[in-house]
Amino acid sequence: MTWKVVEELRNILEIFVVSFKLGCTSFGGPTAHLGYFQNEYVQNRQWLTDKEYSNLVALSQFLPGPASSQVGMGIGLLRGGLLGSIASFIGFTLPSVLLLMVFAYFYAHTEMEMEWIHGLKLVAVAIVAQAIWDMSKKLIPSLRHFLITLLALSVLLFWMNPFAQMVVIIVAALVGMKFLKESTANKESAGIILPISKTTATLLLLLFVILLIGLPVASSLFQFEWLTIIEKFYISGALVFGGGHVVFPLLETQFVQSGLISPSDFITGYGVTQAVPGPLFTFASYIGMLIGGIPGAIVATIAIFLPAFLLIVGVLPFWMTISRVARLKGMMAGVNAAVVGILAAAFIHPIVTQSIQGGMDILIAIGLLVLLIRWKIQPYLLVIVGIGVGVIFY
Repeated sequence: MTWKVVEELRNILEIFVVSFKLGCTSFGGPTAHLGYFQNEYVQNRQWLTDKEYSNLVALSQFLPGPASSQVGMGIGLLRGGLLGSIASFIGFTLPSVLLLMVFAYFYAHTEMEMEWIHGLKLVAVAIVAQAIWDMSKKLIPSLRHFLITLLALSVLLFWMNPFAQMVVIIVAALVGMKFLKESTANKESAGIILPISKTTATLLLLLFVILLIGLPVASSLFQFEWLTIIEKFYISGALVFGGGHVVFPLLETQFVQSGLISPSDFITGYGVTQAVPGPLFTFASYIGMLIGGIPGAIVATIAIFLPAFLLIVGVLPFWMTISRVARLKGMMAGVNAAVVGILAAAFIHPIVTQSIQGGMDILIAIGLLVLLIRWKIQPYLLVIVGIGVGVIFY
């Protein structure tokens, strides 16, 4: 085994370990996950810059699928190629998959006290607030940038539609191309070399389309239970716009209305999925466990995340090329400013609206934010503090 291979394996292992730690501590939903990612990958490890990270976030808003998981896959790709992307996905997803599989097996025989979860919601408030503040200092350098951010925030607060984020980013890109040309002369992202060719990326995008069309056709022609399950999860993962929460009604249509699981089992799993760290798409692991045991959970997890993987890896090389073209720097500056507004809108609703229920919650959230900013406490320690707060006060 050559030294180069050893270094590559060590790099892949590091990606897995870091993402696994995030998978164990990232509570609070997709927007909170982006805050955790920004803290770990950008601030602490400096694996990519704020602008590169913001570009990834913007791309994830364009694409269907779980936004935070796609950002993690993209970071893994930039850091370690295709294997790095897979390692990042497995590490971030594995903790919640295992927790939901265990719960799916034992939930009927176990009574769980859920009050402590409220402390984790307040942790999410602090994490996302810090992420928005850090990103805004670097991505909103002028009044024009701020106006784009404010417009994005306002639109998303008053127009709650799954396609609203995509519309906001497209408009911000056009406005930035027109009005932010002079403010984006730096070439910070020019040195990025993606460890994947555009030919490979094109093949992955082609595979995405083939599966999207072919699985429903094959499922209707061949009455094979496992093929039907794969088709239902793949289609659900491929058609979700607007964040992880949107996957729940799609899964309800696919599995409850078809009689594969009961409404009671579905609702129970929905509640528990909110309580575990990691991506909301792992709700599929719970459903798969109920339907087909451990093999069902594994198949369900792979099937629902596969579209996200094919899309982010397939589109990213083209996206990063566009972001390096000088005349399109203004477009990316507009998109970056809009991303801050998008995160701020999601911070207000649903994170704050579902987490802050009174004066005590406000004081605790501020205290957690002080720990994060003033004392530089690590997010996983903040999670432990949040659990303690939830046990004591709720």
